[in-house]
Amino acid sequence: MKKLAISLCTLFLAPILLFAQQHTDHDQKMKWWQEARFGMFIHWGDYAVLAGNYKGQQVKRGGEWIMNRAKIPVSEYQQYAKQFNPVKYDADAWVKMAKDAGMKYIVITAKHHDGFAMFKSQASKWNMVDATPYGKDVLTPLVSACRKYGIKLGFYYSQAQDWNNPGGAAARKVASEGWDNPDSTKIDEYTKAHTGHWDPIQTSQSMSDYIDKVAVPQVKELLSNYGDVAVLWWDTPTNMTDEFAEKLQAVLKLQPGIITNDRLKRPNYPGDFVTPEQHIPAEAMAGKDFEVCMTMNGTWGYKSFDDKWKSVQTLVRNLIDIASKGGNYLLNVGPKADGTFPQESVEILKGMGSWMEKNGDAIYATQKSPLPALSWGRCTKKEHNGNTILYLSVFDMPAGGTLHVDGIKNSVVACKLLANGKKLQTSASGNGLDISISGISPDPIATVIELEVKGSL
Repeated sequence: MKKLAISLCTLFLAPILLFAQQHTDHDQKMKWWQEARFGMFIHWGDYAVLAGNYKGQQVKRGGEWIMNRAKIPVSEYQQYAKQFNPVKYDADAWVKMAKDAGMKYIVITAKHHDGFAMFKSQASKWNMVDATPYGKDVLTPLVSACRKYGIKLGFYYSQAQDWNNPGGAAARKVASEGWDNPDSTKIDEYTKAHTGHWDPIQTSQSMSDYIDKVAVPQVKELLSNYGDVAVLWWDTPTNMTDEFAEKLQAVLKLQPGIITNDRLKRPNYPGDFVTPEQHIPAEAMAGKDFEVCMTMNGTWGYKSFDDKWKSVQTLVRNLIDIASKGGNYLLNVGPKADGTFPQESVEILKGMGSWMEKNGDAIYATQKSPLPALSWGRCTKKEHNGNTILYLSVFDMPAGGTLHVDGIKNSVVACKLLANGKKLQTSASGNGLDISISGISPDPIATVIELEVKGSL
């Protein structure tokens, strides 16, 4: 009976212990990502040659989608690669700009929907080495630069849509029918109803052929030839099936510590984090890691005529807002065909870096706010030696010289300006705390107050 009891106990506990171990493994894998909070997205490919223009016309929402939007035939589109010669590409300069801006990781488009691989691939000649006069793999120097500066590197890979390699899927992007809805699950539903190719060569093979001959081999190349890969960022699972997804999921075993997003194939392949696009959730996502991907202007891939640049203030406040909800911010740069960042992007990165240099502690390794909504700004928190540290990012300084913070009844250990260490006086007030801010010169982006209180919130 004793042996039977032990056997039954083992049988009962085994799945619980396995779940606990998987949960622990997941937490360890996500730790660096949750601490990073800020990363750079890079949308770069041969579409930068067109820069959003086709046959003398500006293609609305062209950028990296220009082949699809303008319905450019495969043979014609491939000719543009012969003009793609980024002789000014400097991976070291790119990564240093990201680091100086306060970013902790980079995700670059290894292959976007046009099927053009930014690396040497044995699975398709439609790649940076074989199809361009540049003739070199651009990912290899980026890997080296990221190692030099201590930046994590991830790859975006379009696993389903591929408009050049036969058999790849194609979603018809029609602006008038609501493609820009920020709900990515609705985008998936939309693409199912609006798929279609425009060149017969695109359907000369089946999607199963494409998955087996191009997608799976190329993902293997990415996960085998570049050392540790931090993130695999899937996108638009148009016409994906669980069978196709399982083949790609299996390749991830090459990199056991890799982090993936939720766009491989919904709902059975949720990945490690969800991906709100171009919008910030109204509140924290309970039980979910999330990453907001967003452009600096209005486009992902470079367009020569897109001058709708967001201000440094807006972008930093976005970062603060996202961190206050426990999320990450993946901010995009669309390099030019010559390999340089648009000057506006360079200036924005410098501006963000200046703020982050003084106030980065309010972002890195923080958790979501424990406080009720704040009318004057946002809050992030850390826990330290049994106490709680709150970072109060003030967007709008209240008149009267006093900042009131609801929801704090704990004893105050210390209160100071994060940027210069200036001590601030506090006093209990009603359901919260008053902080004296008289005489403070406000930061036009956000003034950060570091408040340490006893115990937890």
